[in-house]
Amino acid sequence: MSAAPAIQPGTPPADAPHVTVAIVGAGACGLVTALTLRDAGLDCLLLERDASPSGSTALSSGFIPAPGTRMQREAGISGDSPALFAQDIQSKAHGTAASHLVEAYAQAIGPALDQLAERHGITLQVLDGFLYPGHSLRRMHAVPEKTGAALVTQLERAALAAGADLLTEATVRTLWVDAGQRVTGLSYERPDGTLEHLRCDLLVLACNGFGGNSAMVRELLPEMRDAPFAGHTGNDGSAIAWGRALGARLADLGGYQGHGSWATPHGTLVSWALMMEGGIQLNARGERFHDETGGYSEAAVHVLAQPGGVAWNVFDGPILALARGFPDFVDAEAAGAVKTCADAEALATLIGADVSKIISNYSSTTRAIGRFDTKDGAAEANPKRALQAPFYAVKVTGALFHTQGGLDIDAHCRVLREDGSPLPNLLAAGGAARGVSGNAVWGYLSGNGLLSAVAGGRIAAQTAVTQCAP
Repeated sequence: MSAAPAIQPGTPPADAPHVTVAIVGAGACGLVTALTLRDAGLDCLLLERDASPSGSTALSSGFIPAPGTRMQREAGISGDSPALFAQDIQSKAHGTAASHLVEAYAQAIGPALDQLAERHGITLQVLDGFLYPGHSLRRMHAVPEKTGAALVTQLERAALAAGADLLTEATVRTLWVDAGQRVTGLSYERPDGTLEHLRCDLLVLACNGFGGNSAMVRELLPEMRDAPFAGHTGNDGSAIAWGRALGARLADLGGYQGHGSWATPHGTLVSWALMMEGGIQLNARGERFHDETGGYSEAAVHVLAQPGGVAWNVFDGPILALARGFPDFVDAEAAGAVKTCADAEALATLIGADVSKIISNYSSTTRAIGRFDTKDGAAEANPKRALQAPFYAVKVTGALFHTQGGLDIDAHCRVLREDGSPLPNLLAAGGAARGVSGNAVWGYLSGNGLLSAVAGGRIAAQTAVTQCAP
């Protein structure tokens, strides 16, 4: 088994190569950091553990929320602003998100996407047709393929074209730190197990969260200890291990992105757009158990609390047509996850529930499944049309996608010690750092992960330019 992340006092060997800025991780955060550094003329090296850049970004839908972009204006969307976006972030987190990061990211993300599009040719468009939970306006941006993998591909191509250096199959194991807690370099493991060394002036941790480290999940996020992990295996908690060894402060460790629509046993994501457009979730007894418009992250907890830890996504023909526009749904359908039910009786048979449960909210004229009523008997705030047979259903469970807590950072992405002072030349962003979701699952606003990655990557690079200027 490979060595655990470690801190080595001193400096790497004098004959080790040198780079101004080393970046651990080549997902969206690392690649945006590299692009911003190259725009400023600073040399950098990305170290990626996989054979090609991927990480959590490649496993995501690749949707990035941003206000006031050129793409928004071209789509005819007006009235958005960093202030409104920040308000939406805090509203979802009940005011518990780190205010300095909310403000910094809400301000940085629009210019970041505009620069990626205009200077580096990243093709972005605003998703049309529906609002993701908690967003006041349509502000979710995506590449045309609507996948995180395609987003990474475009970012990697742009970073290399801009002159960034990329080293793959290089798993960083050790940080070298001098007596003043200044990072002097790192050591990374190659596929054959050998260690190689690198000297640097500044280090950016753009690497990972801890969702793939079962021991850390049991320690820091016990409510998801039994949930399937749907994230990248590189989320091994290295950043937290290094931070602890350096006396860095940790924050918001109870925050994470879950997802209540992970097809089982197929292990594929089913887009929450189905729920936002009127789909419902039923448990094994044929009962609805939450308001599906509340958000897909906290839905993971609701689903896991049901009998067997599963639920059924139920929707109809018009929603099926919308769903087929999302690659993750296409993959789920190709895997056989989507079942067709001609009527309520067939749906009850599929689920294994009493048909009276299924039809309890039927209209005598439309024979359609009704919408959710809150516990106090009031109808939900924005009821959508009732579903019509034939019905379609996908068996799902709740999953842990990525953690939203990590190294505490200031508005410049500098890693903070326990006393709140910044470490000299260590920056962190994306999954390595605390996010803007507060300290609980319900604080996650759709897109917060890539917001932290892209905005944080831009800010970290800007800080590096300031610190490394001659």
